[in-house]
Amino acid sequence: MSLTVINGLPVHVLVVHFVVVLVPLTALAVLAGAIWPSAARRMGVVLPLLALVTLASVPVATQAGEWLEEHVDSNALVRRHAELGDGLLPWAAGLFVLATAVWWTTRRSTSAEAAPGERTRAATPRSALIVRVVAVVLSVGVAAGAVVDVYRIGDSGAKAAWHDGFSRTADGERGDNR
Repeated sequence: MSLTVINGLPVHVLVVHFVVVLVPLTALAVLAGAIWPSAARRMGVVLPLLALVTLASVPVATQAGEWLEEHVDSNALVRRHAELGDGLLPWAAGLFVLATAVWWTTRRSTSAEAAPGERTRAATPRSALIVRVVAVVLSVGVAAGAVVDVYRIGDSGAKAAWHDGFSRTADGERGDNR
């Protein structure tokens, strides 16, 4: 076993499944937390930790993909997949930043509610609403961008892997009478 091949399979084809699951899951969690602060409070520190694991999985998949790219026949489909794959890291970073911000703001609002007697620089209801609206808008944009990017990358990878790797007819349906 090595860091490039596990049990005879390139690591990229295994690790990529983490990315395909974690990016949409993180996007959904960030979106839910931004829209419903109570959901963010329930998720707690799991929200930014999920986003951190997602962020860390992207370069692992990319590195494994770069190794695989050097070990397959290069064609336009493989190059397109590699180009698209290089663009996911900023989306994952955006999810991490938003997850951390949503967690931090809901955490701070909970601690401010728990200690109402202390003099804090609590946000006014109007500024809190503005921050929440901005968080929701950013979360929608980044979540949608990340999920669409994962779809496009996965679609291009599937096309690169399978474009000539199967028959349109079953083995027994050759059209001749044997």
